[in-house]
Amino acid sequence: MKTTTKSKPKWERGRHISIVVIRHLDSGKSTTTGHLNDKCGIDKRTIEKFEKEAAEMGKSSFKYAWVLDKLKAECECGNTTDISLWKFETSKYVTIIDSRGHRDFIKNMITGTSQATCAVLIVAASDGEFEVDILKNGQTQEHALLAYTLGVKQLIVGVNKMNSTKPPYSQKRYEEIVKELSTYINKIS
Repeated sequence: MKTTTKSKPKWERGRHISIVVIRHLDSGKSTTTGHLNDKCGIDKRTIEKFEKEAAEMGKSSFKYAWVLDKLKAECECGNTTDISLWKFETSKYVTIIDSRGHRDFIKNMITGTSQATCAVLIVAASDGEFEVDILKNGQTQEHALLAYTLGVKQLIVGVNKMNSTKPPYSQKRYEEIVKELSTYINKIS
């Protein structure tokens, strides 16, 4: 029996994209991903629930991160430990994979990345934080290299925490980060 395009499930018709979000601990990766999910249709009651729980634990800024942190231990310690998936529909079916950022959970990061068609690499612009992560053994380089090695050839870089630069939202700092990352990414790809 011949399978036609119309008889295939929608996700098999070239309309599905899996995006893995990668980066080291404390870059704001889970918060950024949770915020994206909020903008793409998560139920407002869910956000309100996380907002209330986060405030009760004295971590009000974590409400978006907790959208993807399903394990109570993740919410309590503030770190994502297992991969999380979130799906929504635009002109494509989109699966967001929030991978682990901590070095102790690199196997989980690899699992999430191996399922992706593209990646979003979140880097923190905070003074000192970016410099540590871009070093030869830093997590930013490791995650970018692993993603490329696992077949992810499309990479979006999100520069986060621009409000923490001196001065806040420094164009010079942004351009410095873009230059440094572009050099490294071009070298590995």
